[in-house]
Amino acid sequence: MRVFGAFVLAVLTAVPAGVLMGVNRVARGLLDPLVEFYRPLPPLAYLPLVVIWLGIGEGSKVVLIYLAMFAPLALSARAGVRSVAIEQIHAAYSMGATRSQVLWHVIAPAALPDILTGMRIAIGFGWTTLVAAEMVAATAGLGFMVLSASKFMVTDVVIMGILVIGAMALGFDVAMRWLERKLVPWKGRA
Repeated sequence: MRVFGAFVLAVLTAVPAGVLMGVNRVARGLLDPLVEFYRPLPPLAYLPLVVIWLGIGEGSKVVLIYLAMFAPLALSARAGVRSVAIEQIHAAYSMGATRSQVLWHVIAPAALPDILTGMRIAIGFGWTTLVAAEMVAATAGLGFMVLSASKFMVTDVVIMGILVIGAMALGFDVAMRWLERKLVPWKGRA
């Protein structure tokens, strides 16, 4: 639930931010340096700050996972918007489309494959961050279970934890591939 909640929050905020960066020079100038600054930072680097500010509860883990997912989602949305052929945009304007119509009927469908790819990447970052955060600052969860089992050399629990984490991540990826096939059939098989 931590990953899914953070994923929904990240999609609802990062995709619009990325689209805004793709269509607006001022937004790109303001948001892009911030995203590019924190994007290469490993989430565990700012975990201590998040724990100090939000405590060791659920909020800190969700915020950490959210931050890990935000950058790839925003950057993929921006890249998708920037990759739209200018001829398509000009053609829509020449046929009388408004700016919002161009955004919803030309730019959004053309950017959707990149946005969905960013969603798949973000899910992977989310799982990695979740497990790492639970190993460092948690009292429950799969990462905590694997770390606790490793301290007592309970190999079967460690292996089972790894298999559960992998199966859940694979399930999310399969769901995202299905969503890609339904929403962007012109992209080809994923």
